[in-house]
Amino acid sequence: MLHLRLITPADRTDDVVRLIERTVGTTHLAVLPGAARNPVGDVVMCDVAREAGDELLTGLQELGIDRTGSIAVENIDLSLSKRADKAEEEAPGEGADAVLWEHLTDATHEESTLSVTYVAFITLATMIAACGVVLDNAILIVGAMAVGPEFGPLAGFCTALVRRAPRLAWRSLTALLVGFAVAMLVTVAFSYFMDAVGLFSAKQLDAERPNTNFIYRPDWFSFVVAVLAGCAGTLSLTSAKSGALVGVAISVTTVPAAANAAVAFSYTEYHQAWGSAEQLLLNLLGIVMAGTLTLLAQKWLWARQRERTAVLSRF
Repeated sequence: MLHLRLITPADRTDDVVRLIERTVGTTHLAVLPGAARNPVGDVVMCDVAREAGDELLTGLQELGIDRTGSIAVENIDLSLSKRADKAEEEAPGEGADAVLWEHLTDATHEESTLSVTYVAFITLATMIAACGVVLDNAILIVGAMAVGPEFGPLAGFCTALVRRAPRLAWRSLTALLVGFAVAMLVTVAFSYFMDAVGLFSAKQLDAERPNTNFIYRPDWFSFVVAVLAGCAGTLSLTSAKSGALVGVAISVTTVPAAANAAVAFSYTEYHQAWGSAEQLLLNLLGIVMAGTLTLLAQKWLWARQRERTAVLSRF
């Protein structure tokens, strides 16, 4: 269930209440006339089943409440109410399958914004991966994958393509490209420093490295895993399954590939650097393609579900 808290202009409150009342899957409607001070207006609150949330939010935006008032949405972790249970039963489809497009856009907007924190995380992740590459340590590679924040901009780019939002697409692409560029440049400098103090060496990089040589040897499995991870990551975002997103983060070879390319470049091992760059691009392409197709499939399936429900409601 979702909890909506609205501030509505007094002349729009009746329209908002009618919209809520005719939306299947809503309950616990409360109206507080004149309670809002900034902006001035009425406070309207209700609970809505997740599967009916997108329809209600779209209707509220069409009424202009996002411009003249306020729309706040919260997840309800626990609701002990027979009315809430009935609302969820009446709402079409399953809550886990529903996509709240505005929530997804807002979440990916935050995750795909180029910031000092984002650059710091991706840089630190790449440096950790560089240590894993030189030491042939799979644990460090997995740790770097978990730290890397690059799935946020990738998800933002997929969302922007589906929603035709060029500003979000540009913001996501900027965060992705600038983030990796800065991370790789810093890692090159880090590699020079570690070599100067005797902790990195060309001999370690050129060794067989059975645990990490896959990073600069891309193949079809790299692309297949990236596609599967892109699907899983997108589903985890749309269904708010954050635990699954951690698994996705440690499934794709993006940060390790960037790290291997940076270290290899510092030692003029251009064969490894190019192979790592191929691995990076292959993974990015697979994730974007899979994420976009997953969102399109969810959008189409949910539209079909709503059409069936509308047809059945006429009989």
